[in-house]
Amino acid sequence: MGSFKGHVLPGTLFLAVGLWRVWSSAARHAAEPSSFRVRAWSPAPAPGPARLLELYVVAGGALADMCVEVLYSTHLRIFAGGEVNPAHLNDLEHGGMLLMFFLFGALALASQLWPRHFPLTDGALCLVAATAFTAELVLFYFHSTTHMGLEGYYHYLLVLLVGLCVAAAVLGALLPDSFPADLASGVLVALQGLWFYQTALALYGPMLPAGCARDADAHVECRSRAAQERAEQLAISQLFALVLLAFLYALGCYAVAAARYGRPPELPAVRHRRAAAVELECRQGDDAGAMEECAI
Repeated sequence: MGSFKGHVLPGTLFLAVGLWRVWSSAARHAAEPSSFRVRAWSPAPAPGPARLLELYVVAGGALADMCVEVLYSTHLRIFAGGEVNPAHLNDLEHGGMLLMFFLFGALALASQLWPRHFPLTDGALCLVAATAFTAELVLFYFHSTTHMGLEGYYHYLLVLLVGLCVAAAVLGALLPDSFPADLASGVLVALQGLWFYQTALALYGPMLPAGCARDADAHVECRSRAAQERAEQLAISQLFALVLLAFLYALGCYAVAAARYGRPPELPAVRHRRAAAVELECRQGDDAGAMEECAI
């Protein structure tokens, strides 16, 4: 069982961070492609504390969502009869996952505010991010087994996206100068946020597929096997549409970044004409200094 707000809140955080990371990656590569480096987080183009805006969003958003899951959703009834209340184990599982993202944001902030005490490189922080995504992967992989039918299918697709986020973060640590790894990390984070939104709309909002209905406990059940299969095919189509949307956004970001920060590459024909002109000037030159420069 889930809720609309329970999917929209983390979806908003993932989407905001992912969209920003895609733009930042494209802009950094367009400006300095030869010296490009993978970043575990993307600084904002602002002085002072505003430069760390992404880390404040990650740490603050994860902490806020964790408080909602552990404190608000449980109504502080975490224990019952001297043991953990089984009715709120689901909330505690989500809280543990969010704790890992909070630790990533906190450690990245500490590495910027107190670099002497927390000398963490981007490679190390990429591995910390991979650990947080792994915790999310483990949670949703086993958590999805408790969902039946269409709910389980949407969460299964989410597991695939989270697994790709783990792979992109690890590649960022292993290949510190890889632009594709850095860009893919941002695209996958944004895509994960979009899928949280899509799940909220399809299972708990106005986009519930025909032939399926929500019961009193917000469980989604399809009336027949044919309706279930149609709903699953619709989910695949929705995922394809979101992948295309993320691809177009990344392409647009790079086009704008290249126009704003990049220098157009010199075409081979232009280089050939320029080299031929220089060679002709060298052959016609009578000045000894010019001939020496041409020889160099």
